[in-house]
Amino acid sequence: MHHLVFVYGTLRIGQRNDINLKTPPPLFVGMAKVKGQLYSRGWYPGIRLGGEQWVQGEVYDIPPALLAQLDELEEIAPVPSGEYQRVRTEVACGEHKLVCEIYELTTEFATRSQLLAQGNWLAYAPHS
Repeated sequence: MHHLVFVYGTLRIGQRNDINLKTPPPLFVGMAKVKGQLYSRGWYPGIRLGGEQWVQGEVYDIPPALLAQLDELEEIAPVPSGEYQRVRTEVACGEHKLVCEIYELTTEFATRSQLLAQGNWLAYAPHS
C-alpha cells in the first residue's frame, strides 16, 4: 500500500534531504498547501497544523519502505525523539483535497521554536 506524504521543508525538491534523491523513488503528485503555522528549528522547519495561515509544500506518492526511512529521518522511529509526530490530514492540491501523512512538530518543541511570518520554508532555507 502506497502513502501520500506532504513535505514542507528539507524534503522538498532541491533541499538538503530532497525526497527525490531517496530510494525507492517517490512519485511527485503536485504542489500543495495545508493550514498551519511554520516554525524554524534552525536549519530545518516544523509545522503545527490548524489556524488560518497556509504552509506551502509538495505531495508525493511513496512506498512503505520510503515511509519507514522518513520515520527514521524525522526521528519518530525506531525510538521517538518527541520532536515530531506523523499524522494524517487533508491538504489542498490544486482543485483536489488529498489525505496525506505529514510530520508535525509537537507542541512541546513548537513552544521552543521561532514562529515564521510566512508559510514557505524556501523563503527562509539556508543556501548551501
